[in-house]
Amino acid sequence: MRILFVGYLWPGSTSLQRMIALRELGHAVVGVNMTPRNRSRERWLPVRILYRLGYPPDLTRANRQILNHIKGNSFDVIWVEKGLTISPRTLIAAKSSNPRCQLVFFSPDNMMYWRNQSRHYMVSLPLYDLHVTTKSHNVAKLKALGARDVLFVNNAYDPHTHRPMSLTAEEKAFWGAEVGFVGEFERPRLEIMLGLARAEVPVTVRGPEWELYVGRHSKLVVRPGWVYGDDYARSICATKINLCFLRKIVGDLQTARSVEIPACGAFMLAERTDEHLALFQEGKEAEFFGSQDELLDKVKYYLIHDSQREQIAAAGRERCLRSGYGNHDRIRVVLEYLQGKSTNSSSNII
Repeated sequence: MRILFVGYLWPGSTSLQRMIALRELGHAVVGVNMTPRNRSRERWLPVRILYRLGYPPDLTRANRQILNHIKGNSFDVIWVEKGLTISPRTLIAAKSSNPRCQLVFFSPDNMMYWRNQSRHYMVSLPLYDLHVTTKSHNVAKLKALGARDVLFVNNAYDPHTHRPMSLTAEEKAFWGAEVGFVGEFERPRLEIMLGLARAEVPVTVRGPEWELYVGRHSKLVVRPGWVYGDDYARSICATKINLCFLRKIVGDLQTARSVEIPACGAFMLAERTDEHLALFQEGKEAEFFGSQDELLDKVKYYLIHDSQREQIAAAGRERCLRSGYGNHDRIRVVLEYLQGKSTNSSSNII
């Protein structure tokens, strides 16, 4: 297939990881990067105001890039990753120049949440031939808003990034933790980790927007800032117990960490949901919790039972490999669905 891939292609991004997977599957892929060269521009006040109003600016002229690529070129698929700045006019032009081209919108985020929407996106919903979502509860909602076809897929990991890593003594000292979490700040996450810290469990958190909580508790180590790519994998591999929290505000039932942590051959202790239980066998391939008390009990248990913890971590990675949780497998099924789907096809679950 010839694919025009429109995404946020900064090093370490999951968009770039999916684009590379498409190429490794043998497809001819042309990339359009929606990430500004100066990423600080996205934080400028005028830009943030426009986002709030539903009109995020096209800082990389992605619409023009798409129009330039379709001039005289034929694509089988135009794959757009959370393209809030892509206008309906661009999509109509792309379809007019190549009627057989299928327009795909992919997002790992909850598109029902207002911060993940834009005026362009809401108007463009019916123009895409297929919406791919990792949020099962979004399928019916997207169709109700006018999406022509919706496909739910579970989250995936990147085999080049999320893999067991042999760490030096210096790397273990820097990245290591008894209990750790990598991700953005949320109040419920803070309260849970403070609960562990107050119970004398050492916890390390890495990620953006945690600056205000440095020094909040002697047992809670806060290292603010983004962690991605190999450093993300190093952090996971160096941590005995990796916490996997879900975003309550968007109703997550699973997240990228849900498969990235086990894919690293690391031990995961995640919030218990039906989708997590379908992905991994509890107590054998991952561990789960449903309350603060259960979390504390399991943390204390697995910190002193190294052999069991390591067996579960190994089994979790084996499940990822055996059940096809990687990007290549997920994307392959999406493309097969595209090839076989009819105009009136219904939603499917993978």
